[in-house]
Amino acid sequence: MARLRCAFVLALLLTQLAGDAFAGRGHGHHGPAAHDYRDALAKSILFFEGQRHCTFAFALWRWLTECVGPWQVDLVGGYHDAGDNVKFGFPMAFSMTMLAWSVVEFGGLMKGELQHAREAVRWGADYLLKATAHPDTIYVQASSCFAFLFVGDATKDHACWERPEDMDTPRTVYKVDPGTPGSDVAAETAAALAAASLVFRKSDPAYASRLLARAKRVFDFADRHRGAYSKGLAADVCPYYCSYSGYQDELLWGAAWLHRATKSPTYLSYIQANGQVLGADESDNTFGWDNKHAGARILIAKSSLVQRVGSLHEYKSHADAFVCSMVPGTPTDSTQFTPGGLLFKLSDSNMQYVTSSAFLLLTYAKYLAFSKQTVSCGGGGGHVVTAQRLRAVARRQVDYLLGSNPMGMSYMVGYGARYPRRIHHRASSLPSVAAHPGRIGCSQGFTALYAGGANPNVLVGAVVGGPDVQDKFPDQRNDHEHSEPATYINAPLVGALAYLAHSYGQL
Repeated sequence: MARLRCAFVLALLLTQLAGDAFAGRGHGHHGPAAHDYRDALAKSILFFEGQRHCTFAFALWRWLTECVGPWQVDLVGGYHDAGDNVKFGFPMAFSMTMLAWSVVEFGGLMKGELQHAREAVRWGADYLLKATAHPDTIYVQASSCFAFLFVGDATKDHACWERPEDMDTPRTVYKVDPGTPGSDVAAETAAALAAASLVFRKSDPAYASRLLARAKRVFDFADRHRGAYSKGLAADVCPYYCSYSGYQDELLWGAAWLHRATKSPTYLSYIQANGQVLGADESDNTFGWDNKHAGARILIAKSSLVQRVGSLHEYKSHADAFVCSMVPGTPTDSTQFTPGGLLFKLSDSNMQYVTSSAFLLLTYAKYLAFSKQTVSCGGGGGHVVTAQRLRAVARRQVDYLLGSNPMGMSYMVGYGARYPRRIHHRASSLPSVAAHPGRIGCSQGFTALYAGGANPNVLVGAVVGGPDVQDKFPDQRNDHEHSEPATYINAPLVGALAYLAHSYGQL
């Protein structure tokens, strides 16, 4: 599959349409594979190239504001989070954490796709290094400004429907600092940098060391200057990416990643001393760009299950509680499913919870299998959940996403015969520069938003928000809750697909 070097040459992705699904040989599974997981894996990674913020000549005016702005920092690069033209740092960092975790856990199974996944992680990590590199401030003076949250005025951007090549909305830069703290976005950035360092530890040790050193510094800032970024910047980041869960989950999450990346007793002690205060034992089981508690519990539980760190044994119990709440039929099952079997958390971009939960279940199954342990749900240990059961639940969710559902529709663009044709995505829905060289103004593009035809540019690999609670999907471009793709939907799916493709002999 040809790899593109830029985000918005979306028309070129037309050649990457899915082929026929095939049945791979089973590796630990009975019967044929329901889907071509390898093809879906390749497309899920390719999607990140379609979200890249680029440095083409047409972006010169953006370079002048993003690279030579009031803080004299280069902010070219990174990813647009979804179907808009804004670079939101909070969800971008989470996307990179999850993409890196996918590679850390399942990269060894990816074969030819591993290099492409690494490139996607590096593109995001390079941007996060830039976003935390303000000269002579955070690195030298504690009272100076720290990091940038996002580039672009979200309200004005969302008031336009235009191609990224035509953007003329303000590229405002927002930041957190000791006076306007943002422990959530800072700790998530630290997590992403630490996770990315593990991706490159063997292939590029110098780069990995740089990432890890920055992660330590960023986490220190997050911990010393505590506060939610959406409190000080509410008018700018809400309602798009408010930190509804607070910043405590990100601090635990960031510490967990630094502990895994460094094996330092410093972060082990931090988790032991602060874990409960930061919500380690809370009963929430929704894992996504806002709330990281479930992910932190699974990640820390590995230290108990695999590394046999006895002082963290309670996290096995915390992780078990999450699993028991997710697996249908257990005494403490509290998860809603659609009639067709899809995990359903929220109507807005529900598929992010599907992919993230599937990834956590597969990852925890890996830890359980290694340690030869199971999960006991309910009093007296009468209901036992095995690693095999977790894999089956996760596979069911991925299969639904890929087309095994009441509508017979794949929710990954370009995969299968039937998939969303009118996704909520500016660059995909408007004609390419090659097809329409003239500028399309801010308000002119709304004609395309409300048009009924298929998008002219196929954003291959994009996974949309998905169906409603009754398994219905109208495929309407102006329905952002169900039709908008996002990087944080795809990132955990990469790992899940790698596991499934390998399990069925497709890799």
